[in-house]
Amino acid sequence: MKVVICGAGQVGFGIAEKLAAEGNDVSIIDRAPELIQSITETLDVRGFVGHGAHPDTLALAGAEQADMLIAVTLHDEVNMIACQVAHSLFNVPTKVSRIRAQSYLAPHWRDLFSREHLPIDVIISPEVEVGEMVLRRLALPGATDTVTFADGQVVVAGVYCDENCPIVDTPLRQLTELFPDLKALVIGIQRGERFFVPDSSDSMLVGDVAYFAADRDQVRRTLGIFGHEEAAASRVVIVGAGNIGFYVAREIEARQRSARVKVIETSRKRAIEVADELRRTVVLHGSALDEELLREADVADADTIVALTNSDEVNILACVMGQKLGAGRSLCLINNRGYPDLTRSLGISAYVNPRQITVSKVLQHVRRGRIRGVHSVQNGAAEIIEAEALETSPLVGKPLRELDLFDGVRIGAIYRGEEVIIPRGDTYIQPHDRIVMAAMADQVRKVEQMFRVSLEFF
Repeated sequence: MKVVICGAGQVGFGIAEKLAAEGNDVSIIDRAPELIQSITETLDVRGFVGHGAHPDTLALAGAEQADMLIAVTLHDEVNMIACQVAHSLFNVPTKVSRIRAQSYLAPHWRDLFSREHLPIDVIISPEVEVGEMVLRRLALPGATDTVTFADGQVVVAGVYCDENCPIVDTPLRQLTELFPDLKALVIGIQRGERFFVPDSSDSMLVGDVAYFAADRDQVRRTLGIFGHEEAAASRVVIVGAGNIGFYVAREIEARQRSARVKVIETSRKRAIEVADELRRTVVLHGSALDEELLREADVADADTIVALTNSDEVNILACVMGQKLGAGRSLCLINNRGYPDLTRSLGISAYVNPRQITVSKVLQHVRRGRIRGVHSVQNGAAEIIEAEALETSPLVGKPLRELDLFDGVRIGAIYRGEEVIIPRGDTYIQPHDRIVMAAMADQVRKVEQMFRVSLEFF
């Protein structure tokens, strides 16, 4: 596949890194020569210095032969015009655009991005995607990672196995015997720097992060089995009233009427704007690194302090200070890929990586076959995938124990009709089942093949 990417920032770099590693022909455009130099020296991609929406730059980058254009510059208008130019002049089949301003995404303007107006096939809104991830973490504080599949009926969550986890050193096959009615299955384990897809003889160890797929109604029970029975956050201090912080505060107001939220914002102008928009949230103006202001925000009584500013360093320090002053948990937004390992050593409960979330959203539309959802884990070491089985799929018609599944792939849940099925050896996959699985990066292409339409079908 030939892909042109506009924008060589952190998101553009992450997308290029993943696509290039899979053997795609990737061209990337940015106005900053230093970014283009850095990315071409690091990755097997072609770089072009120029404006991503200008026809001559797109032509140089090979837009005429491109299968997809992905516009992820910092400017919505540049991204939208790049998609329009790619459509009108180069007939690029698939256009993906990052759009941050929520005004463009308001429901009553939904026709704006139709083929007759601005022909954008896929819209990515990082603020919404990251905001929803934060809200899921607040609802399930025992999880370190949470993503939904199958119209929200299947949840895949990561959970830290500490010294109090009662099921460490227990082979996975024994968990099925211990909890026969539990609709959950471990599909991946992160052990230090290594992520792997386990088999039934593997056990979890103290310090692992286990990823399980579960019926949404049994997620809390599953977390409890891992020793995490934390209640959903109802007293929250949010650091940063930018687009993400404002979105989270507004949605908490709408979804949890009993919740108490306080927001700390350094910009007086922005603090006033947000205070006018929110109804029950208290907005404080000042620095979250000011201990007195944190005390004024009652951080000692907070279930969770959530740091969502544009500065990784401020987010990390605010979480550390908040927990030192008595906050029950902390959650911070981190862009720098070198910082995640630092957070646990500092006692920070969890972090959110916007780049990883955005890259996952893009991969969902890059994948061939009937791929409905993708979530990248451990910097692309593996993917959680939801795919629809077709009549011609080699998975259909045989019990799972007889299938020649590849090493590095583990099916965690099957969504059939309105039922979530946790697979066993005698389970049959039927046409149109939606399958949620973990796959190591080197097995993703084989997974795509299993869910592609076969010519023999026609």
